[in-house]
Formats: sequence, structure tokens, C-alpha cells
Amino acid sequence: MPSTRPVAILGGVRIPFCRQNTAYSDVGNLGMSVRTLGALVERFGLHGQQLGEVAMGAVIKHSSDWNLGREAALSSGLSPLTPGITLQRACGTSLDSIITIANKIAVGQIDSGIGGGSDTTSDVPIVYGKKLRARLLAANRGKTFKDKLAAFKGFRLSELKPEFPGVAEPRTGKSMGDHCEDMAKQWNISRDSQDEWAVSSHRKLAAAYERGFFSDLIAPFRGVERDNILRPDTSLEKLATLKPAFDKTSGRGTLTAANSTPLTDGAAAVLLSTEEWARAHGHEPLAYLRDAHVSAVDFVHGEGLLMAPTVAVAEMLRRNNLTLQDFDIYEIHEAFAAQVLCTLRAWESEDYCRTRLGLDAPLGRIDPEKINPVGSSLATGHPFAATGARIIATAAKQLAERGGGRALVSICTAGGMGVVAIVPAGRWRARTAPGCRVPPAPRPAAAGAPGTARTAAAGARTRLRPGCRRGSARTSRPGRTGPCAPRRRPAAAAVRGRRPAIPPSPAPAAPPRSGSTAPTGPGCRTAWPSSPPGRGR
Repeated sequence: MPSTRPVAILGGVRIPFCRQNTAYSDVGNLGMSVRTLGALVERFGLHGQQLGEVAMGAVIKHSSDWNLGREAALSSGLSPLTPGITLQRACGTSLDSIITIANKIAVGQIDSGIGGGSDTTSDVPIVYGKKLRARLLAANRGKTFKDKLAAFKGFRLSELKPEFPGVAEPRTGKSMGDHCEDMAKQWNISRDSQDEWAVSSHRKLAAAYERGFFSDLIAPFRGVERDNILRPDTSLEKLATLKPAFDKTSGRGTLTAANSTPLTDGAAAVLLSTEEWARAHGHEPLAYLRDAHVSAVDFVHGEGLLMAPTVAVAEMLRRNNLTLQDFDIYEIHEAFAAQVLCTLRAWESEDYCRTRLGLDAPLGRIDPEKINPVGSSLATGHPFAATGARIIATAAKQLAERGGGRALVSICTAGGMGVVAIVPAGRWRARTAPGCRVPPAPRPAAAGAPGTARTAAAGARTRLRPGCRRGSARTSRPGRTGPCAPRRRPAAAAVRGRRPAIPPSPAPAAPPRSGSTAPTGPGCRTAWPSSPPGRGR
């Protein structure tokens, strides 16, 4: 297996998310995917380029969308030589598609790719009932007209009643909202706290729109420029008037239409690559996908359906030698306000962390100000297969704005699963030996001063000619020739025709906080992680 490479997140694009049966009611998954991929191609100048792969997915889709990833890629403006794959893991679909692309980049199978997803609850597949389907298949097998007619013996008009896609868990018969009501009761999550969370999500999203945060993340579509679920003027007083949406009879129901995500249509996609590919195409990485993990819970026998992220995060933190507080941003998917609050309370619970997560102490509290700083699913809406890509693109841009930091991404899914990821900013992509800090990037030499620089891509030594300065227009352009063109002496590994080996890594250690005074110098070095996203050491 080749040595692994860091995976850069270059950016993402999505169309505005819209409530079911509104602006996108007649578009479908393919149309939304094509618009989203086309906008990504336009933004990054990818017209006619061949990427390693496009991975897309959808949860609610027609049988005709069986090859959604490839069909969308063919209509996106990319080279028709770009392969496509279609996959699905409920609400974690597009995060999983991003992880799939990232793993291929990490092990050297491809250098660039797109991960994303699309979902519609407006254009849903409607099918005949089981009895009528059986009759139609029997008629199709008939050899004679008499055989075909015999298949409809005893037919009743009630058999014409169509079947719509269900939202209930097949093994429990309960909807996700019903399961979340059970979780809210178990963890004593109040109605007021859920409504407060929902109002906060809307206000944060509205503020992010007002300051232009989404200007390069959203591509207008069908005359819509903002998520049409957003309610900037919502209030606790308005939400208090709503009745429970799931538990309507016990008098203890707390989940309403406002503190639960509505059925939503939309699509999102993210561009990933190696550092070398990004540099060659003139793109600056916003962040990196450091690691990812998936876990599941036994919801059939009593565990909370949406509690799997609590397990996934704990296992991923252990693998990376991090604590829950070692992050600057927490992007937690808001399927329901209660689900987020249950997750936070579980991480603070000594009993839960000891008995379920196998920890000696609780993971601890998270600063609420760091959670979903620009709003999340309760305000944007939740097209099942598009949420992961929305969150990754949003997290990467926030880190780039901050100039550093690390984000934790957490998504719960149907079927009792959780998909989580670690996303560090570009400046934190390298890991340091214990007790050392990442030294600042060297400044360009003064004009007229000769100097040397080591290229990270090939391990070659670049010597600047006398009278030339590093970083000038005459020396920084790829393939530049002339009096200031750098002389390069290939590293030994390059001479032998293979990529230089990644130096052995010390024991895992979290990158230091900004302003760390840990020493640098001899014995202090940086090393790239040795595991691709989604794998342990």
C-alpha cells in the first residue's frame, strides 16, 4: 500500500435548500446534482478537466437514478472521462462520499475528486402496492393472453392505492421523530431548551447571510438565493404556540415542527485534492480531512436511535489522542434540537461515558458559542444526502476565515449510525513531535539576497540565482525559465523514480494552540499523518 498523503479541502458549493414541494418540486435529484456540480466546475475552472472520480448519492431516489454520480458528472462540464460512483448512507451520505474520495486521494489512487449528494422529498418514487406488483409480474410471465388475464383474477380496486416512501425504521416501525421523543424523555430535554436551540440556529444563519459568508458557497437556482426555510424573525414566543408533532397524546411531547428539521430538497458538493494538484491548478486549500469514523448503536434493543455520534466521536478522539475540547468549531447536524442536546448531555455524563463509551471520565462540556457558529440544519433544512457536504464546506470556510483551528463534524443517521470527521485548517495540517511547535513559514528573502528553499512536493532543493529573490513573479510561476529560473537538484527518492517516503511519526500529539511557546529547532520536526481518513493508526 502506498504511503498516505494529506487530503486538502478546496471548497464546496450548494444550491439553496428549499422546503418540500416548493421551488424544486419538479427538478429531481439529477437536475439538482447537475446544477450543483456545474456551479462547482464554474467556480474552480474545471471545464473539460478529468478528475479522479465524482461520488454522489441520494436517499430518496427513483430507480432511474441508479447511476446518479456518473450521469451528473457527464452533464457538469467535467471531462467525460471522469468516472462517477453513486452511494448512500441515509443522512451521512455526502459525508461518506467525501470520505470515499478522500481515502482514494490519501492512498494515491487519484489526485482529485468531488464528493456530494442530492435529495428530494418532492419528486419521490411512488409505486403500486405489493399485490398489484405481483399481478403485473405474473402477467408479464404469461405465455398466452389467457395466462396474462388469469393473473388479474380476483383483482380489487383497492389494489390501485399507491405506496409512498416510508420514513419509519423497518425494525421498530417508529419514525425518527418518535425515536427522538424517546431520547428527549430519557435525557430530560425540555421543550424550552429545544426551542431556544432552534431560534439560535435561525439567528446565526441569518447573521451569516447578512455578512456575506455564503456568497461563494451557494449557487442561486430556480430564482432562489437563500434557504427558504430560514426564518430570521422567529422567536421563542412564536415557537411556543406550536403543538407537538410526534407524541401528540401523552402530554409529554416536546418535539415540534419548529425544533425538528422539515423535509427538504437540495444538493451540495465538495472539491478535494492533493496539495500538489491544488498548487498546480492555482487553488489554496481551505482545510484538510484528517480522519473520519463511523459507529452504530443497538437502537432496536433500547439505545437512542440518534446517539451513535457519541460513540463515533469518542472512538475517533481516542485514535487521534485528542480531547473533546481540542476543537475550535463543532459542526453538529441538527436533525432535531433534542438530538443535539441529548448528544451534548451524554458527553457530559460520567455514567454514560463510563458504561457506554468505556472512558474513565466524561468527555466534558463544549462551549455553546463554538457549536454551529453559522447555523445548521434546523435553519438551512436537511436534504438527507446533501447535509454532509454542506457541513464540510461550511466548516472549511470558517477555518480559513479564522486562519487556523480545528473542526469536529458530527452527523447522526437513520438506522442508528453516526458519521464523524476531524477537519483541521491548512496551517494545522502537520503534526509535531511532543513538546515542539510548528515553526512559522519562512518569509521571502530580501530583494537581491540569494537563498535556498526546499520544495515540499518533491523533496528537491531549489537554489535561487544571485540577484533573484524568492517568491517573485519571475521565480514563482510553474515552468518559468530565464535568468531567475530556479536550479533544482532532485532528491534521491525522485531519482529512483518514486515518491519520497514520509518520515516516521512520533506518538500522536495534538497540534499546539496559537501562541504556543513550545521550542523549535534540532529534534523538533513535523510529520504528516500516516493514516488515510477513516482509518486508525
